[in-house]
Amino acid sequence: MSASRARSSFPIFAAAALLAFGAHADPLPVPGADAPAAPVLVTPLAPLASSDAQGAQPVQAAQPVQAAPAAAPVAQAPAKPVVKRVVRRAAPVIRNLNLLSSGPYPVFNAHTFGDTARAATRYAAIVKAGGWPTVAKAMRPGAKGPEVAILRKRLAAEGDLDPAKVGDPPYSEAWDADITAAVKRFQRRMGLRQTGIVAGDTLKELNVPAVVRLRALASSAARIAPAKFDFTRRYVVVNLAATEAQAVQDGKVAARYPVIAGAKLHQSPDISVHIGAIELNPNWTVPVSIIKKEIIPRMRKDPGYLARARIRILDAKGNEIDPRTVDWSNDRAAVYTFRQDAGTFDALGRILIRMPNKEAVYMHDTDSHALFARDYRFLSHGCVRVNGVFDLAAWILAKAPGHWTAASLQAEMNRGKFESIPVREFMPVIWVYSTGWADPDGTVNFRDDVYGRDDVTDAPPLVDPNAVAIAPLPPAAAGPAAAIPATH
Repeated sequence: MSASRARSSFPIFAAAALLAFGAHADPLPVPGADAPAAPVLVTPLAPLASSDAQGAQPVQAAQPVQAAPAAAPVAQAPAKPVVKRVVRRAAPVIRNLNLLSSGPYPVFNAHTFGDTARAATRYAAIVKAGGWPTVAKAMRPGAKGPEVAILRKRLAAEGDLDPAKVGDPPYSEAWDADITAAVKRFQRRMGLRQTGIVAGDTLKELNVPAVVRLRALASSAARIAPAKFDFTRRYVVVNLAATEAQAVQDGKVAARYPVIAGAKLHQSPDISVHIGAIELNPNWTVPVSIIKKEIIPRMRKDPGYLARARIRILDAKGNEIDPRTVDWSNDRAAVYTFRQDAGTFDALGRILIRMPNKEAVYMHDTDSHALFARDYRFLSHGCVRVNGVFDLAAWILAKAPGHWTAASLQAEMNRGKFESIPVREFMPVIWVYSTGWADPDGTVNFRDDVYGRDDVTDAPPLVDPNAVAIAPLPPAAAGPAAAIPATH
């Protein structure tokens, strides 16, 4: 069997045993509005001319054009009625996004476990040796002094700067091109804009303790250790920690997409399933958990909420129920089906990537495209919203009849009818929460632990990090799966 159609069951990660001296450290703070830029644009970014800012600035959504006030009526003749023209605008194209990861390697491949295990062993040695120095202040090209010498040592600690370039005073105290290049390399690994300037988020990430980085690598490897995944020629991976989706083909990243993942209180799960169909104009069946926790309490305070949200209540026979006849004083309303019909107002947007799973989570469009411009994109109820979802869907349907493109999918969607397009190849998809991972070339990447999951404390059995178990690939499922209520 070829390696491209092999299922790998990752062994348990041994390096977690090295966490005894730092496993209980507090997790990194959850970023806020001015938090570190999570990872970035699919297209290369031009360097910033003169700014210390590391994160992208939010793009303002287009504002509606204000209609001119109607002229006062003339006495001789009645004023003509003003006809308001409704213009349906396309979803805004967000250009100024958080930085996505770069390089050809996907965040999850057949070698990720072994590569990350070796990286953790290296970081354990750094921790044992005392970690790295603290960079006390912001700096930029042209800086001089002992702080620059400390910066050199800090950049050399993780390999961003050649140790031979650390040097001795006075050479080591002058900023040069080597430091600029090293800072940009560090920023790329952290998912920050590559400005070559030490300030803001870059300064913060430089001063994250080595033990926290070790814990990120150990915990991330432990999370993927039990995963069983089919590494076919083409698959989709979502790194929830980086709010990024990747389309992978022949072991390399074919395209990257910014995503919105679950909020801290509604965390997106780690799952490994396969994509069954692409659905256009899907309706949304509200999960019982959302009905009980959000809709019922909201209806007690705001009886008109369901009407504004265009959510209908249906009984077991599909008959529509008037919300005014429902007793909202308890949770009994959850026995009904709450359904939001397809439309621009639908929480699922106009397109859904159907991937049957017991968690009832999916990848889909959104009716709030401006949210992709935020630095902090942990905002959903558990599903993953994809910026550029039509492009991703067209990539997934490459072997389906119809020669689908993003444009043809949008044209079909504009017909307004529900349509389910089966995926005609076995298309695995996996969601991982990797706050630390290593690429095959040795590059070690990190993202903030927003969910607070980096808490590995027990040492699993010692095994060979390079061991990979191979199992036969299961047959591809035929046709779309039955609809399951999705969170959003």
